[in-house]
Amino acid sequence: MVKLTFYGGINEIGGNKVLLEDGERRLLLDFGFPYKRYKWFYEEYLKPRSGAGLLDLLTLGLLPPLEGLYREDLAEPVPWEDFRDKDGYRRLDEVDGVLLSHAHLDHSGHIALLKSNIPVYATAMTAFISKAMQDAGKADFDQEVCYFAPRKLMRPIDWKQEACITDEKAERVQRQFCIGDVRPESLSEEAQQFWAWGFYEKRPKQKALCSQPLMDCSRSQFRLHCFRVDHSILGACAWGVETSAGWIVYSGDLRLHGKRGEMTRRFIEEAAALEPTALIIEGTNVKKDDNVPERDVYENACRAVRNATGLVIADFSPRDVDRLLTFLQIAKDCGRKLVILPKDAYLLKTVRLLEPETPDIATDANIVIYEETIGTKAPSRVWMKEMGREYSHKVVVAEDIRNNQGDFILCFSFLDLNELPSLQPRKGSLYIYSSSEPHDEEQERDFWRLGHWLEHFGIKGLGLPVERDGRWEIPDEEGGLHASGHACGPDLLDVVRGIGPRYLIPVHSEQPSYYGAYLKSSQIQVRLPEKGKTIEL
Repeated sequence: MVKLTFYGGINEIGGNKVLLEDGERRLLLDFGFPYKRYKWFYEEYLKPRSGAGLLDLLTLGLLPPLEGLYREDLAEPVPWEDFRDKDGYRRLDEVDGVLLSHAHLDHSGHIALLKSNIPVYATAMTAFISKAMQDAGKADFDQEVCYFAPRKLMRPIDWKQEACITDEKAERVQRQFCIGDVRPESLSEEAQQFWAWGFYEKRPKQKALCSQPLMDCSRSQFRLHCFRVDHSILGACAWGVETSAGWIVYSGDLRLHGKRGEMTRRFIEEAAALEPTALIIEGTNVKKDDNVPERDVYENACRAVRNATGLVIADFSPRDVDRLLTFLQIAKDCGRKLVILPKDAYLLKTVRLLEPETPDIATDANIVIYEETIGTKAPSRVWMKEMGREYSHKVVVAEDIRNNQGDFILCFSFLDLNELPSLQPRKGSLYIYSSSEPHDEEQERDFWRLGHWLEHFGIKGLGLPVERDGRWEIPDEEGGLHASGHACGPDLLDVVRGIGPRYLIPVHSEQPSYYGAYLKSSQIQVRLPEKGKTIEL
């Protein structure tokens, strides 16, 4: 008998955590960061205490109480006897691996908390993007997906409770990634070097990674099938797992309307050929009747940029390389340069290791890198210093843009608006919002603040959500500037019908009952999961 237990992604978007058990064999399907539930308790300046290990997350129900599953250095301070009578508690010492669908943290983030000997199965692009995000980001202890510095317990004289602190003398531990879409030995020497170290020298006084070479999926006790799909981050995939009850397919996040939609169509055909017993599928946008294709984003944004006389700011997801390339094409066609941040440049350089057709920052005349106005000419992080040296001929500063505003499209988000006083946008400047509507009160407040920034500097906003009858919506006349990373309801039904599973299990959705309403007359049985509960096949 095969069991599926759902610990996250139930009646919520993101935070997917599914345990698949077939006898003594076990796999996790994603192990994501539950952003929505985190925001019930935490915000920017109130975060889980890293010194408490897993205690805060377990106490608040942000992590399932699975004793034996987590890193010993984080689990050691936890009084497990306090959790053994909680719903969902069990001892779980052995898991064969995590099938990671893509690098967005709502699917990958809590891998950071798992025991280091649990391998992660992913596409090569997902592995590399995950590492680039961590290299160039500021990952908290509960988002260190690819590597981490072990904590050690200490008990200060005036403390009664032990605490975890980073062991500065310990070598960083790198997780074992197993690649499902290419042979690891076929990767270039430069790609292998990046995986072991990153692009640049290690930081002073920091130990090297204990390098774990990339492996293939043959180490799994299960027969696996990796299907590449299209999503708003490169490297996304669905997974097929052969079990004693037949094939089980897990979709991850996907779409049909993006630049690489043919990959999702191929997935439908190949998954259908397996005649799966069950399909676990996302349902983020089930209530949407259609989607804007990426080509419409190009046409609508290009028209707006041609009419702008001042600075253009493009706001979109920082990990959406396809959207970045859309705005790069717009910049070329409108006689402007695309200004990206150093972290974007690091990501593009990473993607080129696996997709050489990706534009080369060093030689592409329409890409420049913005040096943030941070009060010092010497960036504090080594990778930023080295990026500045490698691309010194491509660096622009606020003065360059301020004096030539009609020459640039600046890739900024709300969190980068502190640069505007240095840029002094002039009349005729434009802010193009090319992302989704707010999903919670915190994001709504961000849009309220964004409105004040734009009003203060006299910048015209385009594609910005407005509040109507308690809902935030993008006006119809300003739509068409964002292609969602998720399929709409009719497309998702096409995916389900095309694959034709015996059972359909919806996750990653706030309206999972949608599928049952539209599949009543089919042979497909919809089974709605409950958090912490098990479905048997």
